[in-house]
Amino acid sequence: MQHEIIISGFGGQGVLSMGKILAYSGLMEDKEVTWMPAYGPEQRGGTANVTVIVSDERVSSPILSKYDIAIVLNQPSLDKFAPKIKPGGILIYDGFGIINPPKRDDINVYRIDAMDKAAEMKNSKVFNMIVLGGLLEVCPVVSDKGVEKALYKTLPDRHHGLIPLNMEAIKAGRSIIKKM
Repeated sequence: MQHEIIISGFGGQGVLSMGKILAYSGLMEDKEVTWMPAYGPEQRGGTANVTVIVSDERVSSPILSKYDIAIVLNQPSLDKFAPKIKPGGILIYDGFGIINPPKRDDINVYRIDAMDKAAEMKNSKVFNMIVLGGLLEVCPVVSDKGVEKALYKTLPDRHHGLIPLNMEAIKAGRSIIKKM
């Protein structure tokens, strides 16, 4: 099985980190992966996106023009990537960042209020992990165990104490995602 995923939003939302953790999770589960970030010159506030492919077989190219799954965290990302989702694909969006919700009826659309949940958890830095939890609920690309291993691999040792909070955020994301 191969999953071709685009994750897009503003810089500072953890888009690239979410893609990196997803890719590393695939590696921890002996899958073939690609991780290809794209971002503007701005560190925070500019648009950023990352293409991740997780596959049971060798990936021929990391360049995609259509996606199985799109995770969009702001309106410009929705406008740009919603038309590029394959029919029958999945669109996940954060309700906080979207003014005009998606209109396509040939894809599965999910809303996750991750920004609200992160505020409720009193930690804005787990926003991206809440969104990742929502993805894993609707499409189990990788396992929670793979994500936990990836967090230990990607986070510096000094941040390993935050891994239980990140895993709690994934669990929260699984519980709040809704099909539209």
